[in-house]
Amino acid sequence: MNTSASHLPPLPETAVIAERDLLGGLEKGLRVIEAFDQDRPRLTISEVALRTGLSRAAVRRCLLTLVHLGYARQDERHFALTPKVMRLGQSYMHSAKLPRAIQPQLQRIAMAMQEAGSVGVLDGDDVIAVAAVTAGRVVSSTLQPGTRVPAYCTANGRVLTAWLPEPEREAWIARQTMPARTVQTLTDRDRLREELARVRAQGHALVDQEFEPGLRTVAVPLRNRRGEVVASMNVSVHAARVSIPDLLDRCLPMLLQAQEQLKPLL
Repeated sequence: MNTSASHLPPLPETAVIAERDLLGGLEKGLRVIEAFDQDRPRLTISEVALRTGLSRAAVRRCLLTLVHLGYARQDERHFALTPKVMRLGQSYMHSAKLPRAIQPQLQRIAMAMQEAGSVGVLDGDDVIAVAAVTAGRVVSSTLQPGTRVPAYCTANGRVLTAWLPEPEREAWIARQTMPARTVQTLTDRDRLREELARVRAQGHALVDQEFEPGLRTVAVPLRNRRGEVVASMNVSVHAARVSIPDLLDRCLPMLLQAQEQLKPLL
């Protein structure tokens, strides 16, 4: 009987995977890769162990394997990722339906508005940008594919969390620490809960300089044919150049139009 992977039945989308079918080494390796970020580009074995909760021995083996495969480099006690890691993200960007479907619409909006725009998806407490266009205006270094930003103080994040099922939304709010990134950052859980209710009621999120000083953003949910929110699309401007009324008058209608046009494609 042929039991090769090509003849195995596909897993249903909601399949519960047994622990015996999981590859522990791969899980540990990915956790080690995720330990590195823009604030911590170089880490020691002990620092990675602390950030991942893995033993120093397991971390050492993972890091040395990554070095051997070219995904990391070693400089005495410190390790850093190499550009080869970008292949992992490119595999998603080139194969997934979402980035390919939304890129033309995002490009059209950004060019028409001459502003920056991005599309993000929720990943735990953060939003990951799966597409971004600057249209020549760089208002934030986070507006590029693959960047990760906190969801509680960003427009895409508030859209994505506003439409979570209520139990998930409440659990998400409860675990937020919500540090003040600017003087305008909303840091109270009850106020965040009220803001998410407002986002659901009005159909869009507006965040004014809560994530970065000078960064003003409006975002709308992107739904699939079944009406499920699968991503969020925004336009970001510099607050000194574009007022809130102007942002809503100029950019929100185009975002809502793209929302409808993308629904059959997602």
